Amino acid sequence: MEQTAPRILLTGSTGQVGGELLRTLTPLGEVVAPAREALDLADAASIRAAIRSLRPRWIVNPAAYTAVDRAESEPELAYAINAEAVRIIGEEARAIGAGVLHFSTDYVFDGTGTSPYIETDATEPVSVYGASKLAGESALAATGAGHLIFRTSWVYGAHGKNFLLTILKLARERETLRVVADQYGAPTWSRDLAKMTAH
Repeated sequence: MEQTAPRILLTGSTGQVGGELLRTLTPLGEVVAPAREALDLADAASIRAAIRSLRPRWIVNPAAYTAVDRAESEPELAYAINAEAVRIIGEEARAIGAGVLHFSTDYVFDGTGTSPYIETDATEPVSVYGASKLAGESALAATGAGHLIFRTSWVYGAHGKNFLLTILKLARERETLRVVADQYGAPTWSRDLAKMTAH
């Protein structure tokens, strides 16, 4: 009897991480990467309909509301995408026995640590963005769906908006750069993240 490749539902395939995941997950199964019109993470009915019709074995969710500063003035949208959508994904995954790979952020911490954070460190987000991502983590865990949560930081890639591309652009345009020096982070290449996820 011929075994069929598992179906993988990938959200956010046009983003930095999602685009790389599209490449690394394709050899592992049938990757379905709906456009926003077909899977709108701000619309609960859209999420439920997509998962129920596709019935994936895996749901890989790098999509998120990532406008950190704008989230302060759009908290409802940030929570809808980063928390409520994740809860719904978890509920639907549990109902069909799918596993969920979800991406979160170091913004779930307060940033005052003096050593690299580990999974068991206390979370204390100081922004709407961080709080909405932490709410998504908690909501996913509460659904009882099998899941992994990858907290990442300072994602960069060849495309999209990221710190590395911004600095490279400014370095070409200006003789002197002024950059805030009040943060420490661990830059994460989107391709490495996607390879790790596939592995």
